[in-house]
Amino acid sequence: MKKIVLMAAAALTVFAGCKNQKSNEEILADFQAGIESVMNEYREAAEKIDADEALTDEQKDTKFEALEETAIGKLVSSGRKVLAKNPTNVEVAPKVIANIYSYMKDDELDALLAPLSEEVKATEVVSYILGNLETKKATAVGKKFVDFTVDHVAGVDKDGNPIYEKKSLSDFVGKGKVMLVDFWSPWCPPCKAEIPNIKAIWEQYQGDDFDVLSVAVWEESRKMDWRNTIDTAAVYGMKWLQLNNGHQEPASLYGIDGIPHMILFDKDGTILKRGDDLRGEKTAKAVAEVLGR
Repeated sequence: MKKIVLMAAAALTVFAGCKNQKSNEEILADFQAGIESVMNEYREAAEKIDADEALTDEQKDTKFEALEETAIGKLVSSGRKVLAKNPTNVEVAPKVIANIYSYMKDDELDALLAPLSEEVKATEVVSYILGNLETKKATAVGKKFVDFTVDHVAGVDKDGNPIYEKKSLSDFVGKGKVMLVDFWSPWCPPCKAEIPNIKAIWEQYQGDDFDVLSVAVWEESRKMDWRNTIDTAAVYGMKWLQLNNGHQEPASLYGIDGIPHMILFDKDGTILKRGDDLRGEKTAKAVAEVLGR
């Protein structure tokens, strides 16, 4: 009986090989069409919510959050299905992963990437994501801070040239204060949207046991520089501690792939919270809990 089963399986394999298989272009086109369908569905539903005058702003926000969560779930699910069928496809798998990885939690992403072939893992996109995951593990909650140094612009000379000053994270973190560190950039609208929350926290808690530090990163990615950072900080009333001219290194060392990204450090430099746990109202709550007031 066992031989018959094996022969039957072999026969099925042969016949399956004779069927028309979709090309990589067709697989990716179908996947892209699915993404567009989900996004269209999301936009239509969001417009209806926004136009519903019977809903309060708070009710609308709740519905928007649920709608976004549903849409993300569909996008990730469709990507998972494609990857399950193409775990060794170096053309398809990286492109699918690039579309869904930012919506996934680190442990989910780690599990998703584990079964992929070594060839897929060696591609530029996937190797970057894997490296980023390892960096996040090294700077996860419970780990001590990883130091970095930037050429901070402390001012300008009489000719308008920048006066550089070497500044490190260790100049501020691990010095006996709880520190909220905000990684941001002057071109980033969501970063600017978080500034009022950070300002309120700083004004309420700044003192001997707490302070805030903003670290500007990726300025050059939007053709901005330290001037924009200094000007934006002044316009938004960012009177707390600042590090400008950060460029790539600070974000890379902490596996940050999107800003704003905040990290809450304990007095000894241990990471207490980071990322999505520090957005909006959650930031003030986290700071209050750590400080006990």
